Amino acid sequence: MADIRFDGQVAIVTGAGGGLGRQHALELARRGAKVVVNDLGGARDGTGGSSAAADAVVAEIKAMGGEAISNGSSVNDDAGVALMVKQAMDAWGRIDVLICNAGVLRDKSFGKMEIADFEFVIGVHLMGTVKPIKHCWDIMKAQNYGRILVTSSSSGLYGNFGQANYSSAKLAVIGLINTLKLEGGKNNIILNGLAPCAATRMTEDLMPPEILEKLKPEYVSPGVMYLVSQEAPDGVILSAGAGVFAVAAMYETEGAWLGEGGLSAEEVRDNWSKITDTAGMKALRSAGEQTGKFVRKASGG
Repeated sequence: MADIRFDGQVAIVTGAGGGLGRQHALELARRGAKVVVNDLGGARDGTGGSSAAADAVVAEIKAMGGEAISNGSSVNDDAGVALMVKQAMDAWGRIDVLICNAGVLRDKSFGKMEIADFEFVIGVHLMGTVKPIKHCWDIMKAQNYGRILVTSSSSGLYGNFGQANYSSAKLAVIGLINTLKLEGGKNNIILNGLAPCAATRMTEDLMPPEILEKLKPEYVSPGVMYLVSQEAPDGVILSAGAGVFAVAAMYETEGAWLGEGGLSAEEVRDNWSKITDTAGMKALRSAGEQTGKFVRKASGG
C-alpha cells in the first residue's frame, strides 16, 4: 500500500512546542504537510509564556526542508485562536488537519483542589479544543474535507487520583467528537480521539526513568498520522504508548425490559444480573441508537 502523505495539506498542531505535539508536527512535516506550530510556551500549570519553544520546532521543520510558521496564542483565547487560523489561511489558503494537543496540569486531590484550578484546566483542555475546532469548522466544510484529532487521556476514560479537573476535561472532549462526527460527516470532516501514554514534560515526574524510556512520544505519533490521514476511520478513540496501540470504546449491555406497570427499585435490584449481562453488548454510534433499542425492547423486539 502507498505511504501516508500530506503533500499539499496544511496542519495546525496545538501545544506543539515539545513532547507529543512537537513529534506530531515534525512527522506531519516529514510527510509533506505545511504546519502551524502553536505553543503558548507556559509552564506545566499554564503560567507564563514564551514563543521560543514553537520557534525552535519551526526551525527544525525548516532545516529538514519543510514549511512551518509559529503561533504563540493560548488555545482558550478567542482572539488568539482566530489569529492562529488567520495565519494559516493567509500563508497557505486552507486547513486540512487540526490536532488539538495543548494541555496543562494542576493536580490535587478533589478536597484540596480550588475551583479556580478546576475551571482553568477545563478551560484549556475542553474550551481549548472547542475553540480551534470552531474556528476551523466552516473552512473545512467549505473545502469538503477535514481531519480533526482531539487528545483525551486514560485519566478521562478510567480516572486517576488527583486529577478530577483533568479527567473531567479529557472525557468531555470525547463527548464533543461523538456529536461532531455526526455533524461533520456529510462534509467529509472526520474526527477521532487519542488517549496517549508518553514521556513528556507533563509526565516526567510521575514515572521512573526506565519506564519513561519506553514511552517516547515518537511511539505514539504513527497512530496519529493514520487518524488524520485521508483514509482515517471515524469516531475512534486510539489508546497508544510504548509502541502499543489499542481502541477504547464505551459499550452498553443489551439490557432487560422490566415492564411499565408497577415498576420499582426492587425490580431493578432483582433483575440486576440481566441488566448487566454482557452478552450482546455493543458500542453505540449515537444517542438515537440507544433510544431505538429501548423502543425495540419495550415493543417485544
